[in-house]
This record gives sequence, structure tokens and C-alpha cells, in this order.
Amino acid sequence: MDWRDLNRFKANNRGSEFYATCLEYAQYLWRQRLPARAILCLDRAWGADLNGGEPILKAWPLPYQALVRILVKAPGECFLGNPPVHFQHYADRLGPPREEQRKWRSWACWALSRKALPDFPGDLKHEVELPSLDTIESQLATHGHPGEAKLWQNVLDQIQPRRANLPKY
Repeated sequence: MDWRDLNRFKANNRGSEFYATCLEYAQYLWRQRLPARAILCLDRAWGADLNGGEPILKAWPLPYQALVRILVKAPGECFLGNPPVHFQHYADRLGPPREEQRKWRSWACWALSRKALPDFPGDLKHEVELPSLDTIESQLATHGHPGEAKLWQNVLDQIQPRRANLPKY
């Protein structure tokens, strides 16, 4: 697989097939030992145009658990980047379509990243108001799919933080 597998989808055709392809490509990149790039594919999956009732979401729920697995299992010699900073910047820069939904998913991923990688520094130069966990949960309940806030909270509650010799980029 490569970038062309995602690029074939037009902006108005990013539903279930796009979502499945994003997850498949993320898995492919993970198996190639490219965790940072796999996370970028998960970003694309969260941006798919789904309403929450699609059959694919029953088999493959929104990939919060997949993100955490990448964060805590990435080999130390592989480039991971700084996921908390990535999601902090991403959340603050998103625009249409579904801006609020995508923004709060990014903040949700920021919170997962901060808990999974507590030794990774945030970006203190980026002037943005960091949301509380309660705010993230509330906004996911408002703007996300039915049950998404609970899914995210369950993943957050199960995280065992990684404190290891990971390079901090």
C-alpha cells in the first residue's frame, strides 16, 4: 500500500470504504515499523464522513484503542514524533468539514497521548487553551457519534503509561 490508496478518494467520497482503507493502511504502516505515519492514517480515519450507524463501525470502532496500542508498543528505535504536540496542533488548526467533531476527536487523542506518553513534553510556545478531560468528554458526547464519548473514556481509563527510553523529537 501507499499514499495512492487514500488519494483515490475524492473529498465527497470519504465514507465507509475510505475509513476501512485508512485503517488498513495504518495497519500496513505499523507492520512496516512506521508508527508516526500510521498515526497520520488514523487521523484520516477519524475524519471519515460517518454518522455512527455504519456497519463497519461495529466491526472496527473509531481507532482510539489502536492509537494507544501504537503509542505504548512502538519500538524505541522507530520514529514516533511527539504525538501530544501533534494532536495539540492538529486540534487547533482544523477547519471544515465537521470541524467541531474532528477538533474534539483530536483533543481526545491529545489526552490519550498525554496519558500514554507522560514523559513527552507539550508545546509551551503554542498558545491554546488546553481542555479538561471533562470538557473533551462532553464535547465528544455533543459532536461525536452515539457512544463515542464512552468508547474514548473506556480507552483512556485502561491506559498503562509508557515510561521508556523513547526518543523525544
